[in-house]
Amino acid sequence: MQTRLTDTFLATGFGKRADTILRKCVHCGFCNATCPTYQLLGDELDGPRGRIYQIKQLLEGNTTTRETQTHLDRCLTCRNCETTCPSGVDYGELLGIGRELVEQTVSRSPWDRFRRWCIRETLAYPMRFKSLLRLGQLFRPLAPVKLRKLIPAYQVAAEWPDSIRHSRKVLLLQGCAQPALSPSINQAAAEVLDRLNIYAIPETPAACCGALHHHTSAQDEALDFIRHRIDAWWPYVEDGIEAIVSTASGCGVHIKEYGLLLAEDQQYRDKAAHISSITRDIAEVLIKEDLSPLKASISHAVAYHPPCTLQHGQGLSGMVEEIMKRMSIDLTAVKDSHLCCGSAGSYSLLNPRLATRLGIQKIDCLTAAEPGLIITANIGCQLHLGSKTDIPVRHWIELLNS
Repeated sequence: MQTRLTDTFLATGFGKRADTILRKCVHCGFCNATCPTYQLLGDELDGPRGRIYQIKQLLEGNTTTRETQTHLDRCLTCRNCETTCPSGVDYGELLGIGRELVEQTVSRSPWDRFRRWCIRETLAYPMRFKSLLRLGQLFRPLAPVKLRKLIPAYQVAAEWPDSIRHSRKVLLLQGCAQPALSPSINQAAAEVLDRLNIYAIPETPAACCGALHHHTSAQDEALDFIRHRIDAWWPYVEDGIEAIVSTASGCGVHIKEYGLLLAEDQQYRDKAAHISSITRDIAEVLIKEDLSPLKASISHAVAYHPPCTLQHGQGLSGMVEEIMKRMSIDLTAVKDSHLCCGSAGSYSLLNPRLATRLGIQKIDCLTAAEPGLIITANIGCQLHLGSKTDIPVRHWIELLNS
């Protein structure tokens, strides 16, 4: 693609990077074939190719409108297009640049600003979110059925395994919302790692990785969250941990991009790059281990939904499936497993209609073979899918702790 970016943008690091990405795109349209929003809406501007063209216009000095902002907002950032693209266009990175620039030039409505602020000020702070969730769980039996499905049942957190005796150690991230929503996930991960002679050090206190602020138009705050997490994790790095491990693929993909996001921060860029380099999804850890100490007793069919942040964002497609195979857990065939379920972090809160349509489509595919259980690898996907079916939806790591 030919570009004519303004001198102002070309003088910046992000402008030069955007120009390089844009020039890779040949406008073949393969990306639209796997874009969930394009398939739903049929609008060129709601597909990757159209969004790339809108960002190109912005960088070339053309006027940006709220309509442009809406089309960019509708992107799930599932990055399925990156997996499909034959030219290797780094669409996710380009979209981040475009969204930030649009945010600087187009004002949002008061309602849009307010709901984004609410998401940031609740979900990103574990104690605040836990308190609100407990209140919702208290009145859950009285809520209408549709609302009740959106509120997960209360879980009692079990004791963390005392595995400090192991010489191998990793830092197991707790996240911001997951400890309150489903504490059994990290508990199961810690116990599985313990059986593999790996000490899972719990992140204390639990905190947000910055992804929520990054996805809700608060870039400066998102970078501050990243710096705070690096400061909190660095002592563990100096103490010799093998890896920083995440059981939420949405957090994992964001942390793996710390080095990119702080590339121009002289003080933090080297630490950020190192943090990214040692961050692993729990599947990346287990795939290299002898799993014979583990057991899994499953008496019914299991369907697996691979989150976009795992298969497209982190490029770990097929890894969980291989672990399930090694554990003699048969997975049902699922149509269109490469497509997004509609959760996409805060997307289901900001674009509920599109997210619901995608969620229903995904459930139809997952339940076609009548499984008794659905598994996934991200808390957001788990809750989103669980609200649309009576079939239990769990994190796959919990199967290995049965």
